[in-house]
Amino acid sequence: MSRLLLNNSCGMQRAALMTSRAAVVAMPQQRSQQQQQCKIAPNVVIRRWKSFLHNNNSTQKLTTTTRTTATPRRSQAETLNARGSHSTFVAPSRCFSTTNRNQSEMAAKCLQLENINPNFITMEYAVRGPLVIRAGEIEKELEKGVKKPFDQVIRANIGDCHAMGQQPMTFLRQLLSLTFEPRLLDSSDYPSDVKERARAILNNCQGHSVGSYTDSAGLEVVRRQAADFIQKRDGGVASDWQNIYLTGGASPGIKSILQLIHCEVSGQQPGVMVPIPQYPLYSATIAEYGMRKVDYYLDEETGWSLSRTELQRAYDEAKKECNPRALVIINPGNPTGQVLTRDNIVEIIKFAHDNKLLLLADEVYQANVYDKNSKFYSFKRVMHEMGEPYASQELVSFLSVSKGFLGECGIRGGYMEVVNLCPKVKAMLTKSITAALCSTTAGQVAVSALVNPPQPGEPSYEVYEKEKNDTLSKLKERAELVHKTLSGFEGYSVNPVQGAMYVFPQIEIPPKAVEAAKAKGMAPDAFYAFELLETSGICIVPGSGFGQKPGTYHFRSTILPQTDKLKLMMEKFRVFHAEFMKKYK
Repeated sequence: MSRLLLNNSCGMQRAALMTSRAAVVAMPQQRSQQQQQCKIAPNVVIRRWKSFLHNNNSTQKLTTTTRTTATPRRSQAETLNARGSHSTFVAPSRCFSTTNRNQSEMAAKCLQLENINPNFITMEYAVRGPLVIRAGEIEKELEKGVKKPFDQVIRANIGDCHAMGQQPMTFLRQLLSLTFEPRLLDSSDYPSDVKERARAILNNCQGHSVGSYTDSAGLEVVRRQAADFIQKRDGGVASDWQNIYLTGGASPGIKSILQLIHCEVSGQQPGVMVPIPQYPLYSATIAEYGMRKVDYYLDEETGWSLSRTELQRAYDEAKKECNPRALVIINPGNPTGQVLTRDNIVEIIKFAHDNKLLLLADEVYQANVYDKNSKFYSFKRVMHEMGEPYASQELVSFLSVSKGFLGECGIRGGYMEVVNLCPKVKAMLTKSITAALCSTTAGQVAVSALVNPPQPGEPSYEVYEKEKNDTLSKLKERAELVHKTLSGFEGYSVNPVQGAMYVFPQIEIPPKAVEAAKAKGMAPDAFYAFELLETSGICIVPGSGFGQKPGTYHFRSTILPQTDKLKLMMEKFRVFHAEFMKKYK
């Protein structure tokens, strides 16, 4: 078995991830040793994994025996679970093939686990981890007629609106249709305002085709529309279209800025301050780039707010080991669903200015505010209203068509606005983006639909407003439903879902369940989530994938399932939790 797995690159990667965690945790915190971490991590990973295989070879036998239908082959997720791993990296099934491989052929590969970027081994992305892998396996089992205590998997793990039944906006899809098939411009089936917008986009494309490259920062007409949208949103605060970069969703924009600041200063590794709980894109990207994640904790007891005192604590502690360069803010919050008050935003801006930090404002959920006492304030607007010196604070903000009321996750459209960046630095950012040619034109058209919607008096306006308001009102209804239902569960503490698309409750896991999780080498919240999936078919994400205060347990669930399915999900959840508590009390 040892020889087979050592020659299996995908299996090695999965195993390496487990042991690399241990290597990093066990490593002393002295700065000199931290600087050597990337150099020694692969060797530590390989050496420890070989030792692991050697020690377990006598008790674990690899078998190719065909199983009967009544005893199905153990799944990947079950294999991980049995070995005591809750790693968020799971190799594809083909990597576990029992077919003998030519060892010399494998040894000849120029890329081996020990000579690839060790940051790839370290990085994790919780919302697509082993629970989601297992959910996919269960779906296939159900298709084959395998009996389960449920008849469907409810994927509440990721904010994929359309996958959960949300219908696309007519206006956006019509605009896409006309720009990708211009011959439809002669059809009477499309409103005149959509045709006018489609012609404006096509006239800005080389060859009047969205099949051509655009400027690296995106089509000028859409960037101008985005600047007008921002200016209107912020009550007249000026926005320069040349500060707008169209991106393939918010994620590539965020990653491009993190790449930009990836530079040692005075021999210190760059650090990025992120909220805990946080969206795993940040932790994954920071790990991938070999930077230092600086955790600051949101205050769950006050509705996931944050204080300058906590920001300063995190900053001061981090200064001993790295050079904090940026501060990430997610507003409305993911996974926490809070909406920051204006006073809180003022505190954050002052802190960033006083400590010379670049502000990264992740504002992709700005349209998703449900609480009547909450309101979205953009960081740019608040900075402007504060006046100098805060109006000159360096800021990058992000918006995406994946969230809000459009929910077009797969089209991959978004933008970032850079504010107060040094012109020379901005030129380097543009040069970097140029190397990637341009974002997808479908995404750019979708951004146009977001920032340049139908106006009163135009043919598409009434349908657009109806669909938009219907989507947001249903999300508000579900936010209230989820909060009310979960608040009634024994051992649950749930903050209201003020905005975004998620709930992040804290749960008290009985000591007996904690011990059962420990016996499997799993985090207690991961253990809870796996039992929920196997028992009820509901797929959520453990709070440990987002970060949480030590000694507390949470999970993230979306509020996206359609109302009927969400009610079913909540009832299944209620039954599961009652039985779980009874079993482990």
